[in-house]
Amino acid sequence: MEIFHCFFYLNLLLVPLMFFVAVSAADLYSDTLLSLKSELVDDHGSLEDWFVPSGNNPSGKIYACSWSGVKCNKNSTVTGLDLSMKMLGGAISGKQFNVFTELVDLNLSYNSFSGQLPVGIFNLTSLRSLDISRNNFSGHFPGGVSGLGNLVVLDAFSNSFSGSLPTEVSQIPHLKVLNLAGSYFKGPIPSEYGSFKSLEFLHLAGNMISGSIPPELGKLKTVTHVEIGYNFYQGSIPSQLGNMSELQYLDIAYANLSGSIPRELGNLTKLESLFLFRNQLSGLLPGEFSKIGPLTSLDLSDNLLSGPIPESLLELKSLRLLSLFYNDMSGTVPEGIAELPSLETLLIWNNFFTGNLPQSLGRNSNLKWVDVSTNNFNGSIPPDICLQGVLFKLMLFSNNFTGGLSTSLSNCSSLVRLRLEDNSFSGEIPLKFSRLPDITYVDLSGNKLTGGIPIDISQAPKLEYFNVSNNPELGGTIPAQIWSSPLLQNFSASSCGIIGYLPPFQNCKSISVVELSMNSVEGTVPESVSNCQALERFALANNNLSGHIPEELAGVPTLGVLDLSHNSFNGPIPTKFGSSSSLLLLNVSFNDISGTIPSAKLLRAMGSSAFIGNPKLCGKPLRPCPSSVAIFGSRGAGKLIWVMLLCAGVIMFITLSILGIIYIQRGSKSQWKMISFAGLPQFTANDVLMSFSSRESMDALPPLSASACKAVLPTGITVSVKKIEWEAKRTGVMLEFITQIGNARHKNLARLLGFCYNKHLAYLLYDYTPSGNLAEKIRVKREWAAKYKIVISIAKGLCFLHHDCYPAIAHGDLRSSNIVFDENMEPQLTEFGFKHLLELNKGSFAAATSKRDTGDTNNATKEELYRDVYSFGEIMLEILSNGRLTNSGASIQSKSREVVLREIYNENEVGTNVPVREEIKLVLEVATLCTRSRPSDRPSMENTLKLLSEWKSNKKNNPTFEAAAAGL
Repeated sequence: MEIFHCFFYLNLLLVPLMFFVAVSAADLYSDTLLSLKSELVDDHGSLEDWFVPSGNNPSGKIYACSWSGVKCNKNSTVTGLDLSMKMLGGAISGKQFNVFTELVDLNLSYNSFSGQLPVGIFNLTSLRSLDISRNNFSGHFPGGVSGLGNLVVLDAFSNSFSGSLPTEVSQIPHLKVLNLAGSYFKGPIPSEYGSFKSLEFLHLAGNMISGSIPPELGKLKTVTHVEIGYNFYQGSIPSQLGNMSELQYLDIAYANLSGSIPRELGNLTKLESLFLFRNQLSGLLPGEFSKIGPLTSLDLSDNLLSGPIPESLLELKSLRLLSLFYNDMSGTVPEGIAELPSLETLLIWNNFFTGNLPQSLGRNSNLKWVDVSTNNFNGSIPPDICLQGVLFKLMLFSNNFTGGLSTSLSNCSSLVRLRLEDNSFSGEIPLKFSRLPDITYVDLSGNKLTGGIPIDISQAPKLEYFNVSNNPELGGTIPAQIWSSPLLQNFSASSCGIIGYLPPFQNCKSISVVELSMNSVEGTVPESVSNCQALERFALANNNLSGHIPEELAGVPTLGVLDLSHNSFNGPIPTKFGSSSSLLLLNVSFNDISGTIPSAKLLRAMGSSAFIGNPKLCGKPLRPCPSSVAIFGSRGAGKLIWVMLLCAGVIMFITLSILGIIYIQRGSKSQWKMISFAGLPQFTANDVLMSFSSRESMDALPPLSASACKAVLPTGITVSVKKIEWEAKRTGVMLEFITQIGNARHKNLARLLGFCYNKHLAYLLYDYTPSGNLAEKIRVKREWAAKYKIVISIAKGLCFLHHDCYPAIAHGDLRSSNIVFDENMEPQLTEFGFKHLLELNKGSFAAATSKRDTGDTNNATKEELYRDVYSFGEIMLEILSNGRLTNSGASIQSKSREVVLREIYNENEVGTNVPVREEIKLVLEVATLCTRSRPSDRPSMENTLKLLSEWKSNKKNNPTFEAAAAGL
């Protein structure tokens, strides 16, 4: 009996213990996941519901099954773990994964996990989907992945894996999706990747893969989607790729491919999209493409393709996008292009096409975007190009088009951007702006248009840019309500034969540029111009304007350039201009201005050329005013004259003595002369020479080197001095070009204030910039907005040299050490033109200088301009990478854009800030355009600046950046 009682009490003790053990075992999932949570960085509390309440768990509940991201089956077994987009970080050990033997789906995407991918994941033998995309896993992809025999989806997109692509994945029998794009994988694509039996999706783009594309990929009979571009292959496209019979999408863009496009690709009869842009493919476009019936998108742009558009392409009835721009193609556009019923986008700019555009273009399809600019087309605009009412971009500039503008444009309400400049269009402007609710950009300059500017232009609510300059017979008047256009920023109508008066400036808050030079505008400048508080450039030269210069104009806070020359203005120059903080150039020459030039340093620094041609105007930098001669009155004049003569004699004696010493020290190289530009008082050469603190330091200064000496001029102005020597016979041509450099005025150019010279030597005087240069500050941590401002400022300065100087000035040595900062940390280009000076001194540019009067740009100068664009691209890369990517213009072309972007995002610590990421991506794209190997493929600085400034506002209408570039 006692023994029975002992067993009874023992059972009473064991039952709760066994129950506790059973409960703990049953909730092993919760304990394991809490162990995993302890390894993670969860600054945002995304896993705050992952906890086990205190107390007993008598029901044996699996707490984990109620936690966010955890999926259980009806037996409370964890079958899915989704931690995507939870802003988690840290390294994962993987020791917990052994518990989840029935896990089917594991999703760790869109987080910041780092370190090596835990091999423990490969113990999840039931796994069908593994998504680790958009993290920062690094190192070699670990071995053991072939153990995931049930895996269907492996997505490792956008990580930092390195080393070779994992060959082992080809042993996973049921794999359908393989995405290893956007890492640092190197070496060739394993030939084993052609042995997949079930693969449908292959994405390897954006790595550092090299070698040849393996022809074994042609054995993939089940694959429908292949993206292997944005790598750096050698050789051509294997013809065997034409054997992938189920393929619907093929992208091998930006991959350094060469050779011809294999005609066997025409066997891909299920292909819908083919992207081979930005390679070095050559030869003809295969006519066999006509067999690809479902093809909707064909982008072969930015290659070396030649020959015509094959007539056989007209069989592609499903084609929506045809992009062939930036090639060497020629011939006429087949009439049948206009018969393609699905065509929406036609981009064939920058080729050598000739003849007429198909006259039925737009009649049979919903055309949305047409860009045929920079070819040799002639004839007229197809009359029905906007018949379907969905055309939003029409780019026909830089061709030989003639005839009137298509009347269909007058009612094309869908238009957003219209560029027809640099042609020979004639007749009236048919645009009905009241029916163009979305138009933002109109450029009709450089044609033969007549009939005046449409009076309803102010009724286009989104118009920002309007240019009709250089249409000499346009005539008409300025529309009365033009300044009230709500978003208008640029209004250019120079050399258009415009008559009448300037309308009142009412509601002109957005206007920044007004260009009306070389017309016949008369009357006065309305005082209401003061309402234009954003005005930066106001050019009214060569008109018949009269009256006083409005005092109100001097109060516009942003005004940088004011050109009123060659008019009939009278009265004084408003003194308020002298206190302007933004004014860079004031030109009132050849008017009837009278009085004294205000004594402000800013105005006197403009140089005499800004004021000449006004007989009644006096004061520095022109002749002294008469009143200054008689300032002492008449009494005692005799005594005063004797005293002044005596003083003058003493001063002359001292001066001659000093000059004699200088003459002895310097040697008789010939008489010194002085030329001053805007910003420097009228010093003599002797004033400057005597201000040099050390004669020896100046003699030791290497000619035209990056070195400079500092000097303090008599009025206390500190300048940087550079020395140049030349042969006497080169003096004239050297002085001519130095003068052109000195007259180049822009806030992002270092000012050449003046120079003193003799027949063999010159000292160039520049603004002293003690704030350092970009090379010294490239690694200084800055907010992205500050970096972006530096990029834009450099672009503006270089664009001014290339496009606003006449003739163009090539910088010649653009690098970060030649970009200095003023006292407000505004970037300024320095050393511009120095390379050309050296060439002039050698005599190798003699032919070029003979054309300077005409403004012609010879081939040598064009090459230098292209080099400047390339250098600017490299500087953008330096700024993007805090100096890491130095001289990387060539190497960046072969790197994965995804990889480079991710590195730059990390270096700029932008996190998930979408607008900043978009701007960084934009600058990187422009940098890659600027550093293309073929100079003719690089954008001009004008278009580069437009891409940097305008693409953001128009990106909703641009499917790709390549296409956005086409819009310029």
